[in-house]
Amino acid sequence: MKKITYLDSTLRDGAQGEGISFSTQDKLNIVKLLDELKIDYIEAGNPFSNPKDMEFFEKLADVKLSHSKIAAFGSTRRKNIKAEDDANLKALVSCGADILVIFGKSWDLHVTDVLNTTYEENLNMIFDTVSFLKKNGKKVIYDAEHFFDGYKNNNKYALETLKMAHKAGADHLCLCDTNGGSLTLEIIEIMEVVKKELPDAKIGIHTHNDSEMAVANSVVAVQHGATMVQGTLLGIGERCGNANLLAIIPTLQIKLGYKGIPTEALESLTTFAIKAAEIMNITIPNGMAYVGKSAFAHKAGMHIDGVTKLSSSFEHINPEKVGNNRRFLMSEVAGRSTLIKAIQKVDKNIKRTDAITDEVIKLIKEKEHRGYQYEGADASLELLIRKKLGLYKSYFELVTFRTITEQHTKGGYFPATAIVRIKVDDTIELSVGDGQGPVDALDKALRKALEKFYPNLKNFKLTDYKVRILDSEKASSATTRVIIESRDEKNIFTTVGVSDDIIEASFKALVDAIEYKLLLDENNGLKK
Repeated sequence: MKKITYLDSTLRDGAQGEGISFSTQDKLNIVKLLDELKIDYIEAGNPFSNPKDMEFFEKLADVKLSHSKIAAFGSTRRKNIKAEDDANLKALVSCGADILVIFGKSWDLHVTDVLNTTYEENLNMIFDTVSFLKKNGKKVIYDAEHFFDGYKNNNKYALETLKMAHKAGADHLCLCDTNGGSLTLEIIEIMEVVKKELPDAKIGIHTHNDSEMAVANSVVAVQHGATMVQGTLLGIGERCGNANLLAIIPTLQIKLGYKGIPTEALESLTTFAIKAAEIMNITIPNGMAYVGKSAFAHKAGMHIDGVTKLSSSFEHINPEKVGNNRRFLMSEVAGRSTLIKAIQKVDKNIKRTDAITDEVIKLIKEKEHRGYQYEGADASLELLIRKKLGLYKSYFELVTFRTITEQHTKGGYFPATAIVRIKVDDTIELSVGDGQGPVDALDKALRKALEKFYPNLKNFKLTDYKVRILDSEKASSATTRVIIESRDEKNIFTTVGVSDDIIEASFKALVDAIEYKLLLDENNGLKK
């Protein structure tokens, strides 16, 4: 079984993505997450590029890793000077990292029009840099920037840059599709040439997603000789992003039999994705392969029936292999079978023919008639069924709540205050929360009150909020449906609330989310 080495560039290439901004603590948390995932190399950036990275590398020295190795990032020496006189290279040698990722130019266009130097000097820059770092005891991963575009423009010169890095002693030669425009057949063809020209070199692949081909191009590169794959968590990165390691890893290991991260890490891949998204403050697309909320969700009655009889009929892998869950969506096309499966998830002993089954189905239909939609609102649906079956446990009682909104001269800011009074067992708690709008204020007030009784709510947050007006012809008295998506460190779930009042609808969905989180915690053995 061939071993694939993974290098994660979330903290360097990924940090260049629009909307991504890591604090020093965020970066340290990502490092710990990647080490837990058993990623081989963590490209941590350039330790001297800015004060934040300097602070990060200083604190990184105190982090004990069980598997991953830290790699610092830099470029070849500047033109027309000696490598030992280059300030950046001297800084990399002294930064404390034993592994260095160095990029150099492979595209002749960049040599003449970006570096403004000669072909020969660029080759010397590559050779001198790698040689200097190897003499100083460093492991060198050479990133051939724009390699595929360079090869297509001047294949002889692009190959010469690789040979120069290899001659100087680079431990890995990583071929970069920096513009993300290469097609799969091009990757295959060029990989075959590189293998022939450099048969004893260790080849890596680094792809970008500008043609939505990054994962596919990485996979075929491995199939044609690459033994290192570079990418980022959830595919974040500049422009359209980098190759998504959380899609590449299961494809290579489950489908193609390559050895990479341990099986136990692979079986927690969805949890790792949720934790990564939490640190990055982004939402995982529902349709993301393997780890998305909808990756194993079934809606059509025929699909549901097929999966029930034989899961492989409509699922390419067992979702448990990546720590995800199979979901049957409630909808007008799902049918009675889906409702029964939702009931049996709560109590597996209930049968189709039981009277309570018809009662639960009738209740769901009545709620849908009033505007509720349980497609995707799996948490609210389970709570509704539990209440009907007498299996619902109340974790708190909402006594009263009030919201106060204000007008503010600052554009885009709508301050609000919420006051909630709850009862847990025999204790009544009053709490006040301020937020950006009434829903945010309610969320904060309710959490503040409940966290005294349920500390684990600190690891739970609202991640998405959607509003739909169901009967717009009624204007301000129209029925409103609110969908809230929430997540903790391991789960993503959705709740729904419906009312003529948008605040009440929001609060219903919010309360359901909190109750479902507490139910999950209790099922996992976490007590208040």
